[in-house]
Amino acid sequence: MLRLGIRGHDVPVTGSFEKWVEDIAKGGFTSTQLALKKAVKEFYVGTDAMTSGMAMYMRNVFLKNNVNVSVLGCYLNVTTPDENEWEQVRKTYEAHLRFAALLGCGMVGTETGAMNKEYAPGPENRTQEALDKLVERLKILTETAEKTGSFLGIEPVVRHNMYDPERTLKVVEAVNSPNLRVILDPVNLLDISNYKRQESIFEEAFTLLNDYIDVLHIKDFVCTGESLKTTDLSVGDGELALSQILSYAKAKKPCIDILIEDSNPSNIKRSKEAIEKLYMSL
Repeated sequence: MLRLGIRGHDVPVTGSFEKWVEDIAKGGFTSTQLALKKAVKEFYVGTDAMTSGMAMYMRNVFLKNNVNVSVLGCYLNVTTPDENEWEQVRKTYEAHLRFAALLGCGMVGTETGAMNKEYAPGPENRTQEALDKLVERLKILTETAEKTGSFLGIEPVVRHNMYDPERTLKVVEAVNSPNLRVILDPVNLLDISNYKRQESIFEEAFTLLNDYIDVLHIKDFVCTGESLKTTDLSVGDGELALSQILSYAKAKKPCIDILIEDSNPSNIKRSKEAIEKLYMSL
């Protein structure tokens, strides 16, 4: 069964929160990734406003429209070297984990960050120190997840400190929490140096991380010569090995939430139709 969703803030916010959720449902999507500050414009959604009442209100709106929140986005720098910043980051994640449990959300989603305040690529992100710090801090966050009955989903990104499938497996095994899951965006494992090997990279990810993969992100890409471009591109129009990803999902992860990313109003429908058509043909 194909459960196809969309990153929420790729759907234009043209009115109230309730209207926005209705628009997701009208687009034919069953799930979404919710980033509160990017998607909710009608009222204040800071961490101090994330009460049980707000969670229950939002939960009822999503239920009314038959849309589930598969991921509550909280994409901050988990391994910032600034201890004061980390303290605020930790509190923000903990607020999202509590909120997610009340919202009925699949997990709180995050990338894993960089070893600098700028959240920038660099050799320091590939060190043992970066791995150790990431594991240490994820243990703190998963302790909260376990206490609140929520889940934390971590997303590998080639530019960050959890940059490939092997490194991701090391992190998951070292943290050793049943409440830690993996959000896999296959394109985020690619850059200009390795995109021609995408099939082998994806196969490694599916093999090593199969027990932990809980959500898939889908976006396409084209090589521009110096970088990979993913924006303003319909899924199916680029160089992505889409058939490989959907074949894995259909065979190994029936009912997994597949979320379209980097879309816009001009290509959302086309991307959705391309994925549905190919999935049904497999």
